[in-house]
Amino acid sequence: MNLTESVFRNGSAGLLSDPSPLNEVINVLSVAMLFVTMVSLGCTMAIRKIKAHLLRPKGVGVALLAQFGVMPLTAFALAKALQMDPVKAVAVLICGCCPGGSLSNIFSLAVKGDMNLSIVMTSCSSIAALALMPLLLFVYSQGFSGLEKAVPYVGIASALAFTLVPCGVGIAINHYRPNYAPVVKKVGLTALIICGIVVFSLSGVLIKDVVWMVLTPDVLVVGALMPLIGFTLGYVMSVMCRLSQQCSRTVSMETGCQNIQLCVTILKVAFAPEVIGPMFLFPLIYITFQCSEALLLTLCFRCYQAFKPPAEEAVDIKQEEVMLP
Repeated sequence: MNLTESVFRNGSAGLLSDPSPLNEVINVLSVAMLFVTMVSLGCTMAIRKIKAHLLRPKGVGVALLAQFGVMPLTAFALAKALQMDPVKAVAVLICGCCPGGSLSNIFSLAVKGDMNLSIVMTSCSSIAALALMPLLLFVYSQGFSGLEKAVPYVGIASALAFTLVPCGVGIAINHYRPNYAPVVKKVGLTALIICGIVVFSLSGVLIKDVVWMVLTPDVLVVGALMPLIGFTLGYVMSVMCRLSQQCSRTVSMETGCQNIQLCVTILKVAFAPEVIGPMFLFPLIYITFQCSEALLLTLCFRCYQAFKPPAEEAVDIKQEEVMLP
């Protein structure tokens, strides 16, 4: 059973192939959200800091291994274990193969992680995804009947390449006009919130008759377990590789937090609406659990810190000063 057959079987094709401009509006806003996110992300990147971490690449290497090793494998294993149909499987795989998202920087700050490593990892994973995401999707799609030739690799690669342009614009602004970077980030955050609310509202109108098809037990289980496994294994891998506690917390947040804006854009733009069905909303389910679990972990860390302040904090600050003179 291929993707299209799966959607027609569950009855969502007719409802989501409406020729009204609503789909086009959501597509345009999804792309706009991604553009704004990547410009804002670029404005947080400093070439000096990127060079410093690339000269000592252990932390970035472990982080990339966790990002593109743990998350795609987790998505594949959960989809297979729960015997998901091709439509659900492709949405889960794309989410699992996405690079790290900008929310990881916020949560890394909340758990007192290494912010330089967090920003560098987010930028490096976004660049590495240009090659690794299509490759990983091709490899893992072989495990599902109907997905071997159904994934639009060209459309996905185009979306990934598109992310590099606004990211480069943001880096240029931060490098040549650093005074403008805070303004761009504030405006970008406001625009992102507005676009997000509009996209969520319009999507609700679009799929109001088939939303029950997204809120199924298997989708909810995957949405809950994927970020939790990412946070946990990202931290475990970092500790095993002898990274500091500060860096380990950072890698944990970076691993579990996916680039949801990119995932929504790919699912909404690269796939025809009658093919992907309401599963283009899976990233919204994922980010709900992702934020809830990250906030819970942050609360646990803060409570632990209140009773037993981590001794490694002073050491990590000294290491950061050595790396960034």
